[in-house]
Amino acid sequence: MWPLREVVNKLEREPSALVDESTKIYLRDVYDHVIQVIDSIENYREMISGMLDIYLSSVSNRMNEVMKVLTIIATIFIPLTFIAGIYGMNFEYMPELGWEWGYPLVWMIMILIGLSMFMYFRRKRWL
Repeated sequence: MWPLREVVNKLEREPSALVDESTKIYLRDVYDHVIQVIDSIENYREMISGMLDIYLSSVSNRMNEVMKVLTIIATIFIPLTFIAGIYGMNFEYMPELGWEWGYPLVWMIMILIGLSMFMYFRRKRWL
């Protein structure tokens, strides 16, 4: 539309043997309509830009919520993985290996750690 505006303006303003004086009135009307269309296009462009910003913001907020949940789950399971990794090593001289209550105690410690972290996150309203 911008080039059309320039062409119509040039036809209206500059004298030409091809354009009659009575036609210039109509060209002035066409020029006004072209200006209105350009203003409408600019308004639509601004509205679409605003809508795109809102959409990207909502997508970002959803992604932040998902990342928060995944981080909390990872935070709960990392200490449990550490404990399981230590007790998964094949060492001969671990004092808890020969103890009768070693296996249930490790399970209880892991469950307590997981539940306490879950309750902490729940109390903080992160979960």
